[in-house]
Amino acid sequence: MHRNIANSSDTIVSHAKPAATATDTPEKNAASSNFLVQVVEQGLAEGKYASRHWSGKPGPAAQQQAGPLDPAAIRTRFPPEPNGYLHFGHAKSICLNFGLAERFGGACHMRFDDTNPTKEEQEYVDSIIESVKWLGYGWQFQNENNLYFASDYFDFLYAFAEKLIEAGHAYVDEQSADEIRQNRGTLTQPGTNSPWRDRPAAESLDLFRRMKAGEFADGSLVLRLKIDMASGNINLRDPLAYRIRHAHHHRTGDAWCIYPLYDFTHGVSDSLENITHSICTLEFESHRPLYDWLNERLAELGCLNTPLPQQYEFSRLNLTYVVLSKRKLIQLVDEGHVQAWDDPRMPTLVGARRRGYTPAGFRLFAERIGVSRSDSLIDYTVLEDCMREDLNIAAERRIAVLDPIKLVITNYPEGHSETCHAPNHPLKPELGKREVQFSRELWIEREDFAEAPPKGFHRLYQGNKVRLRYGYVIECTGCEKDAAGKVTTVYATYFEDSKSGTPGADTYKVKGNSHWISVGHACAAEVRLYDRLFKRANPGGKLPDTPEGETRDFIDDLNPDSISTIRAQVEGSLGDVTAETVFQFERHGYFVADRFDTKPGNPVFNRTVTLRDSWGKAGQ
Repeated sequence: MHRNIANSSDTIVSHAKPAATATDTPEKNAASSNFLVQVVEQGLAEGKYASRHWSGKPGPAAQQQAGPLDPAAIRTRFPPEPNGYLHFGHAKSICLNFGLAERFGGACHMRFDDTNPTKEEQEYVDSIIESVKWLGYGWQFQNENNLYFASDYFDFLYAFAEKLIEAGHAYVDEQSADEIRQNRGTLTQPGTNSPWRDRPAAESLDLFRRMKAGEFADGSLVLRLKIDMASGNINLRDPLAYRIRHAHHHRTGDAWCIYPLYDFTHGVSDSLENITHSICTLEFESHRPLYDWLNERLAELGCLNTPLPQQYEFSRLNLTYVVLSKRKLIQLVDEGHVQAWDDPRMPTLVGARRRGYTPAGFRLFAERIGVSRSDSLIDYTVLEDCMREDLNIAAERRIAVLDPIKLVITNYPEGHSETCHAPNHPLKPELGKREVQFSRELWIEREDFAEAPPKGFHRLYQGNKVRLRYGYVIECTGCEKDAAGKVTTVYATYFEDSKSGTPGADTYKVKGNSHWISVGHACAAEVRLYDRLFKRANPGGKLPDTPEGETRDFIDDLNPDSISTIRAQVEGSLGDVTAETVFQFERHGYFVADRFDTKPGNPVFNRTVTLRDSWGKAGQ
């Protein structure tokens, strides 16, 4: 479970580290920034997990002890609640948990903590599974398929609850929710014991069984753990373990009308699964004493296998220009500020996939930012740089003219075309070259022509020479305008002996270089240019000169220019591009064929991220 922590005005902002080279690996970039690596290494060196028995599937102590020694060196887990779509913060947790298991020859379990039937849906289960697989992780270990649901443990959990009641560690409380809240106390005042706290175990057990049988209404009774109402840790003040909820569950249907709460379920599920390292975010640090108390009591009662799992906390992901609060993400969708959960501007994994972000980029990002126990605000450029680095290696190059204007080569033969050759990837010569056609009429970028060029402008203006990339050197001879004075056509002549790749090419020394597409061989495409969803680094942050805690409405920080849709001209071969294929459009950035809207003959491209160093900088 991941919850949002509001960005603090004095949070340290971490910026991008130096760019990695093509030969860098995640291990080289940030191998020592994960404190949990040292925790695991020390535990393995001490033989801390070597005596664990494992029956091959989750279960209580007797079942596990009957099995052989656990073949997995360690066991971690990724335990989302299926009540929404995964976001960037979950990607960090996924990479951490699955990555540690991979590194140390262990197993990482995929477990859904699905104990709240009113908020959980199969749609979210399916999306979460798909997203984790998309990131490149699986839950197979040897012959095990470690995909689990906390709801599969309802029988175990109920039986354990009865054991706790019989041992005097739990009781049925008849106070209302408001009374329980009022009697819980505060950070400075102890709580007040429930009048039902000392009821006989037999009476609590009878009531608990009748709760299970459906005799009572929602909210009328709860099961509480009997710990310490005077504890300085409020989580230990007789926390709730079970509540009545007559609701249909997405997996168990109507078999249950009582459901365990998260704090009761989570640690016990870890133990049933033989988890060694229960890794969660820092907001659960205060829950760790409860996690340990419950597992220790159940181990004493012979319910849980030992050694017990241990909880470790790390700082959650905080990114500039992003909100990761599930409530706020729901608001963005419900109020129509974005199209859906998979809108490419959303910080969800389904949105990231549609935008063209890559699994390898997320893995590199997770390695680069590291794992620590200190909250920090990560600059969004770190994530963008990681995506660029991966895409620079992964993406083949293609030509696209995003703001096309026609260029006519007046001395080139009409009706004639010829083949030029462009490399598919300058860093991968083994991918060869592709053919692009050159003709009399070409599309070029509108910004590549100027009637009155500014100082330092090296592209097309009357009398200036430029090289058409992969083609010829041309000299601009003028332009044509419409009635409104807008340039509609640029004219030029070409030098027949200047073609790239021929001996004559080296005799022409020009400063400008422009890309182009033959009009007769181009394909029209819809291109969506995405920018950051928010215009402020801390959406909904603190207002200046206001009382402590007063913040802006994060909706007011939305970027009105976060998307623009244009009609572009692209290489003809892209007319039948396969959805989710990524390219670098030379000079413009990295783009992906939209996974849903791209159709044969009608390509739609989403801009993933701009180039680090644009050709258009300072008009050069």
